[in-house]
Amino acid sequence: MPESVDTYISSIQSKLQILLKKYGALEKENELLAKENDLFKSNEKAMLEKLNQQEMQLNILKASSGKLEGKEKSAFEKTINRYIRSIDKCIGLLNN
Repeated sequence: MPESVDTYISSIQSKLQILLKKYGALEKENELLAKENDLFKSNEKAMLEKLNQQEMQLNILKASSGKLEGKEKSAFEKTINRYIRSIDKCIGLLNN
């Protein structure tokens, strides 16, 4: 009887070692995936910023050529007014 208990305990220990190795590998994989996810998020943010800049440049080009109409013109004017308000606030803070 004691021999079967020893065998059972040994079997459990070997299975536990396998599980611990798998757990360690999964932890490493999780860290790599988290880093990759952060990289993708930062790339997405950079791309969105670049897209916004290019849209603004397009609107500026359209405005300078007189081709802005309707909603585009209104949205562009709102954006410009928002920038002007922001600049005015900055100047006000610098003057204080």
